[in-house]
Amino acid sequence: MSTYQELGYDKVFVALDGTEAQQKVLERAIVVAANNNAELYVGYVIDSTALETAGFFPDELLKNLERDFRASIDELIKQAEAAEGIKKVEVIVKSGRIRETLKEDMLDVIEPDLIICGARGLSSIKYALLGSISTFLTRNAKCDTLVLK
Repeated sequence: MSTYQELGYDKVFVALDGTEAQQKVLERAIVVAANNNAELYVGYVIDSTALETAGFFPDELLKNLERDFRASIDELIKQAEAAEGIKKVEVIVKSGRIRETLKEDMLDVIEPDLIICGARGLSSIKYALLGSISTFLTRNAKCDTLVLK
């Protein structure tokens, strides 16, 4: 039989999406990481689909989007870094197609034990066309996935 410590998580990855709900998702991820004495990885993908269609990537726009995202979570990141139970905090921002970038550039590299993400309220039409990131993560992750509502 496994002990409590063996059943915990060592690497917690939280996928953020820039919506208002991301604060709640990050707060929960901080608590889970601290309770498990784990490393916390915060991932955010700047969706480049529209930029790909236009045929160019304005570097200044990408830098501004990354700066704005980091500013939006700055206080919570400071809290995570100060938390006794969290071994390491790393924020990773990449641009690309969300699903591929999350999987190939973040999850496949970090190999987390737990992924935490929010459930976004897409309309039924958008969901039919795009699917949801939380569904993608749940179906494709090699580890536990916690979807917050």
